[in-house]
Amino acid sequence: MDTVVEMNGFRGQARRMFEGELASLTAILKTGTVRVPKPIKVLDAPGGGSLLVMEHLDMRSLGSHAAALGVQLADLHLDNKRLGETLQKEAGTVGKGGGQVERPFVDQFGFDVVTCCGYLPQVNDWQSDWVTFYARQRIQPQMELLEQGSGDREARELWAALQLKIPDLFRDLDIVPALLHGDLWGGNVAEDPSGPVIFDPASFYGHSEYELAIAGMFGGFSGAFYSAYHGRVPKAPGFERRHQLYQLFHYLNHWNHFGAGYRGSSLSIMRNLVR
Repeated sequence: MDTVVEMNGFRGQARRMFEGELASLTAILKTGTVRVPKPIKVLDAPGGGSLLVMEHLDMRSLGSHAAALGVQLADLHLDNKRLGETLQKEAGTVGKGGGQVERPFVDQFGFDVVTCCGYLPQVNDWQSDWVTFYARQRIQPQMELLEQGSGDREARELWAALQLKIPDLFRDLDIVPALLHGDLWGGNVAEDPSGPVIFDPASFYGHSEYELAIAGMFGGFSGAFYSAYHGRVPKAPGFERRHQLYQLFHYLNHWNHFGAGYRGSSLSIMRNLVR
C-alpha cells in the first residue's frame, strides 16, 4: 500500500495530536459516508517528534465533487441519528436487537480521546448536554488561554454576559450527537477522480451546525456544497445566530494561535450575541 506520513514536533505534543487524528479518521471511516485517507499507525520519529502514517491519495482541490461532499457530509452528520433509529426499530422487533448492530448509538457529546484544533488540545470529556459541553469545553478553555496571555478585560466581560445568553439560542432545539470532522475549512477538503476526500480532522460528537462555522470563515465551499448539504440537513430556526456562536470558537482559537489580529472579530461576535 502506498503511504504518506505527516510529521509534527511542535512543543513535543505530536503524538497526542496524531493519536487524536488517527482516532478521528478511524471513526469517520467506520461510518462509510465520506472518504478519508485510511490511517495506519502513529510512530515515534527518529530524533524526536512523531509520524502519522496513512493511505496515500492523489488529491486535487475540491471542484466538480463539491455537491457530492455536501451530500456525504450530511450523511456523516446523520449517521449516528440513523443508527439510533435503527436500534429503536430492532428493539421493537421480535428476534432483533441484542447487539446485532456493530457500532453503538452515541447519546452524549464528546469523544474518547483528546483531539487538537491546530496545536491546542480540545477537552472532549463526555457531557449529556450540548450547551454545557460547548460553553465549558470549547469556549471556556479558549478564554482561559486568553486570560493567561493578554488578560483582555473586554473579552472577559463580554464572555461573562454571553454565557447567560447562550441557552436561549438553543430553545426548543433537539440535538442528536453527530460525528463531526471538527476542523472543516477549505484546506482540509479535496477530491480525486472517485469523489471528495476530507482529512486532518479533530473529531468529536457534537451539534452538526458546528461543522459549518469554520467552513464559512475562509472560503473554499461553493453554493453547490451548501445546497446539497441543507437539502438533507435543513437549517433550524435560529441557525444564523448559532452560526456566529460557533464561529466564535474558531476566531478565539485563531487569536490564541496567531495573536490579536483576530481580537476584533472575536469581540464583534460577542457584542452582537449579547445584544
